Amino acid sequence: MTQITHYGHSCLLLDTGAARLLVDPGAFSAGFEPVRGLDAVLVTHQHFDHLDADRIRPLLDANPDARLIVDAGTAEQLAGITHEIVGPGETVEVAGARIDVLGGQHAVIHDDIPVIPNNAYLVDGTLLHPGDSFTPPPEPVEVLFLPTGAPWLKLAEAVDYLRAVAPRTAVPIHEAVLSRPAMHYGMFERLGPEQTTVRVLEREEPTTL
Repeated sequence: MTQITHYGHSCLLLDTGAARLLVDPGAFSAGFEPVRGLDAVLVTHQHFDHLDADRIRPLLDANPDARLIVDAGTAEQLAGITHEIVGPGETVEVAGARIDVLGGQHAVIHDDIPVIPNNAYLVDGTLLHPGDSFTPPPEPVEVLFLPTGAPWLKLAEAVDYLRAVAPRTAVPIHEAVLSRPAMHYGMFERLGPEQTTVRVLEREEPTTL
């Protein structure tokens, strides 16, 4: 049985009994910093909520035997940090755990935003972390880490993905944006009409517009 610890948003510690794997230690996650004995850190893609560049180096320094396994897009942010690049169709063995790399692309946020690489990681054929995608597994899985809230996701899509995968257990992840809407606000500012100002009102404070 795999022991799973959720550190918020998309960050998970998977202890398979053979390997200790930390996935997506990003800016919206907390509590993973003291974790020791890691065999690998897996990053699905380059976005800051999946990789906190300021905390990854201290984490690796504290886990000198851990391999950093990333997608091609994330690799561009890791100058001076030893890492391995993997892509869809590849399989890596980490301390007795088998990790199949699936997927390939991040889900579409908006037509005006370029699509970036995204690895989904299938661990021992039973645990699927899709990153920011709706990547289907090749075979039924025991546990699906299910994205819950994101600029690229609506509830109906998440439900359809859950139904399609039909795992024994679904563990909601990628939920931090539900209480931290700044990511969505930023998209409104970036993608909205030039003449439009996005103004976030303070609660219970009258504002004249």
